[in-house]
Amino acid sequence: MRVTNIHERQLPLPPAEVGTLINSLASEDDRLWPGTMWPAMRFDRPLGVGAAGGHGPIRYSVEEFIPGQRVKFRFSGPRGFNGHHWFEVLPHGQASTLLRHALEMKTEGPAQLSWPLVFRWLHDACVEDSLSVGQTSLGLEPVVLSWSPWVRVLRWLLSGGSARPQQMLNK
Repeated sequence: MRVTNIHERQLPLPPAEVGTLINSLASEDDRLWPGTMWPAMRFDRPLGVGAAGGHGPIRYSVEEFIPGQRVKFRFSGPRGFNGHHWFEVLPHGQASTLLRHALEMKTEGPAQLSWPLVFRWLHDACVEDSLSVGQTSLGLEPVVLSWSPWVRVLRWLLSGGSARPQQMLNK
């Protein structure tokens, strides 16, 4: 199954300012990843081409890194996730920027079931939380999308009942 999944926020800031979010990924001062609610994004070295890691059971390596503009990851797990996901900063008009997360992959084997039933729901919630964290980090009012009942159930099941609740993000 082919999967294309895009999440984005239009921000009233210049690309260079928004791009600092991408540069901070997986660092001690990560200003984009929602690590208080989701498994931390970690790599075997600082963010850069060749760094390997991921978050929770999702494994990937950095395939492309253009500081302040784009970081692209190639999936290495779970089995059957064949493709990429990336964050990018795109100029949008004269006074705003799009912060986008995109995923393009082909699922095979067990991922043909695990993506639509489990991972897609968790992915969408995590990425939306990430974009909200980015907005907050830039001093903007975040757009917070509440987790669906299915996301809450999945998090509870996968954590053995110890999943943290969604935290509303404020400036």
